[in-house]
Amino acid sequence: MANFVLQELPEEMSEGKKVIFPKMQTYSLHDYDTVIKHMRTYAGSLSDGLIRAVMDALVSTMQSWMPLGHSIKIDGLGVFSLSLGFDTSSPSEKAISEEQQDGEEPKTKYRHVCINGINFKPDPQLLKEMNNLATFERVRTGVVAPKRCKYSREERLEMAKAIINKYGYMTLTDYVRATGQSRAAASNDLKRLVADADSGITTRGKHSHKVWVTLIQKQANEEGAVNQL
Repeated sequence: MANFVLQELPEEMSEGKKVIFPKMQTYSLHDYDTVIKHMRTYAGSLSDGLIRAVMDALVSTMQSWMPLGHSIKIDGLGVFSLSLGFDTSSPSEKAISEEQQDGEEPKTKYRHVCINGINFKPDPQLLKEMNNLATFERVRTGVVAPKRCKYSREERLEMAKAIINKYGYMTLTDYVRATGQSRAAASNDLKRLVADADSGITTRGKHSHKVWVTLIQKQANEEGAVNQL
């Protein structure tokens, strides 16, 4: 039997609505040796060495074939596929991401793309069989409330404007550091600020190039671009 608690989604991520979801309590992480040991209980005729060799071969196969554009499907388990993104680990690439302006040509024609994650889609039969075996018990009577940002909306707005006035723009990372929120909560918080016309905050650029500026700055930049034509 597993335990769970009822968790409340942060306000910034739920568009102001109260959203409650069950969250499983995890007490340990089974390392490689423990997983091999458990596997032996279901395949007693196989040695630890043979099981380990099969697992290592699977990892090697994924490392070799997935970067070539292949997904890996394991019946009864699911499908593994790669998730790509721009490499912002180097200072030059990070600068490109932060300084990219709306409508401008990239400062480098080709940017370095890297693997930033692995997507996993479980086999429906796996979920069905696990649900048949699983039972869950609630361990708390109340709902676990999320950690609230210690700054009010007005204070966060002033922080954002101060950063923009100092540097000319604000990145998501800048806002996260200033407010102490998670990246997801900060991103949703900024969406709500931009949606409010009275906030005076808007965006420039898209995706990894997105930065936040004031409406006055954006209008001035647009007017300057028209005057140069």
